[in-house]
Amino acid sequence: MRYFIYLSYNGKNYCGWQYQPNGISVQQKLEESLSLFLRKEITVTGAGRTDAGVHARLMVAHFDWESEALDCCLITEKLNRMLPSDVAVFKTVPVHAAAHARFDAVSRTYKYYVSQEKNPFRSEYTYRVHGIFDIEKMNLASAKLLEYVDFTSFSKLHTDVKTNNCEVSFAQWEQVGQEMVFTIRANRFLRNMVRAIVGTLLDVGRGKLGVEDFCRIIERKDRNEAGSSVPGNALFLEDIAYPDALFI
Repeated sequence: MRYFIYLSYNGKNYCGWQYQPNGISVQQKLEESLSLFLRKEITVTGAGRTDAGVHARLMVAHFDWESEALDCCLITEKLNRMLPSDVAVFKTVPVHAAAHARFDAVSRTYKYYVSQEKNPFRSEYTYRVHGIFDIEKMNLASAKLLEYVDFTSFSKLHTDVKTNNCEVSFAQWEQVGQEMVFTIRANRFLRNMVRAIVGTLLDVGRGKLGVEDFCRIIERKDRNEAGSSVPGNALFLEDIAYPDALFI
């Protein structure tokens, strides 16, 4: 049988979701705890990979089990006792054998938090900026993302993906107190894509770029044309959606 694990984590102390040779990953911690509890080496496959320092309010991973059906409530309870305090499991659910946490996801949603004030209680989870930003103009540029599919201009260079095409279905800024929050939803994301988009949109908000300039950056398909990537500490993977037919 195959199972989906729904979890969240604070990415501050990790090199990202996926195994890396130079640090501890969330995937590693989950596999170690699951293998210890089930007394068998278990490999998990995540819905995607978050970079170092990036957080997830919701990540999904799957694993396979060949013996009798597992008690999902017990797995969730035991994993939460075994995992470090910065990783939490919400639930474990059985899915059909062909269900895949990564390839069957129909959408992923990210949020990025930008702070316009010094706040000691939010500094670890926001990117602080200075100056005045035109959110209306930033949203006009954000809406243009829905008109394109090739996001090479916002992709980390020299990645091993077969295509840089993504279908963005939602992209919007909102003012929440002294914070500007950017929400973006797409069927898939490229490495560094959200952080590069946010950095470029902030340049639009500062008046350094116009909406037309933003479109030209996308059309040139050149990472050097886009703005700088913003830090990962303010980026959260918020949600991942799947078809109902996957679940038992």
